[in-house]
Amino acid sequence: MIELDNIKSVYFIGIGGIGMSALARYFGERGVKVSGYDRTPTPLTRQLEAAGMAIHYEDDPALADKAAGLVVYTPAVPSSHRELAYYREQGFPVWKRSDVLEAITRTLFSITVAGTHGKTTISSFIAHILRHSGYGCNAFLGGITVNYHTNFWSNARETAVIEADEYDRSFLKLHPDIAVLTAMDPDHLDIYGTPEALEEAFIQYTAQLGSEGLLVYKHGLARSRELKGAKRISYSLENNAADIYAENIRLDNGGYIFSICRKDWMIDNLQLNIGGMHNVENTVAAVAVAHHLGIGNEQIRAAVAAFKGVKRRFEYIVRNVHTVYIDDYAHHPEELRALIQSARSLFPDKQCTVVFQPHLYTRTRDLADGFAESLSLADEVILLPIYPARELPIPGIQSELIAEKIKGDRAKVMDKAGCLNLLQEQRPELLITAGAGDIDQLVQPIKDFLDN
Repeated sequence: MIELDNIKSVYFIGIGGIGMSALARYFGERGVKVSGYDRTPTPLTRQLEAAGMAIHYEDDPALADKAAGLVVYTPAVPSSHRELAYYREQGFPVWKRSDVLEAITRTLFSITVAGTHGKTTISSFIAHILRHSGYGCNAFLGGITVNYHTNFWSNARETAVIEADEYDRSFLKLHPDIAVLTAMDPDHLDIYGTPEALEEAFIQYTAQLGSEGLLVYKHGLARSRELKGAKRISYSLENNAADIYAENIRLDNGGYIFSICRKDWMIDNLQLNIGGMHNVENTVAAVAVAHHLGIGNEQIRAAVAAFKGVKRRFEYIVRNVHTVYIDDYAHHPEELRALIQSARSLFPDKQCTVVFQPHLYTRTRDLADGFAESLSLADEVILLPIYPARELPIPGIQSELIAEKIKGDRAKVMDKAGCLNLLQEQRPELLITAGAGDIDQLVQPIKDFLDN
């Protein structure tokens, strides 16, 4: 095993990924030379370049760092990648992102957050509470926090908050002291094959806990009796059968005021200034961890009120008397359901238009019925073509597969240019853009014409 403290130069293949960029920042802050490759320039890669990291966008071994002490790659990079093949053939140490996280956290008190949805917001929320309260932590997050404009920060306290990704089973490399489990809904079936195999992996994730470890899990999860953990806390939005839950939830100017209760403890008058009832539930999970660590009520209350959320997680882009525009990373049917229901509950008098970009051919194939059911909650649906990411096309699998299953005559498929033209004509009252691909390229153009 390589000692990370001895490495002088690290090369990343896929450096612009949200998890990879957090590791790049980690090494950069430690004075290590960082460089890498990505497929296309993005705001994230531009930020890394501004921090002094050399990045190129052509798969060319001649451009790669020949003195790298460690090469890190994301599993989304195909095995045919020329630079990856070069480093392997030349005998360089080549690690997956999860291997690096395992090495970093081996000596840290680790709080990990896993689940098919909710993990980015909850991990960011926990890290924010620890930072805002002065408790302190190192954070490796899967999204850009609005409060701090980053997905990574370091601290002298030997505690780490980590988003634990189930893709490629990478979360099974981690050995948490506190493990959070948010959901086990079917996803990544191209990796796991069956929903049952995915559930088995989440059960194994909880078995990675230390002998005195704490499991914080969503109340009502399937197979919850099989989950591990010497100590266990179930959480819920409002179900008082859970160990910790919210009550007296009241709408307040696009956010919420509520209390959180346990049998032996309560914190009242929490004010959450981001939208989405699912974010109230996310608050419950984050507060459960903070309370377990001994953070006091006043510190928790202040941190919750100050939390501004995560970029592209129920993010208000435009909010005026004419239009509410929300952008979200939702790319799973249950995420879409929670997103649309929450937006409609906050703005019940507005007609709701959703623009959705399906992510991956396999996910579209496996979950088309669920996508159609969730999108049917909107008044109008615009579907962009499938974002392929790492996949090749599958015959017969297109966005039209979802559109034809959506109830009523409310769905259409069009490209980005057509979508922008239609939205500019219609100027929707309540607009949601959602997806994990490159749909975020539409956010600024839409904002520009809605603001004007």
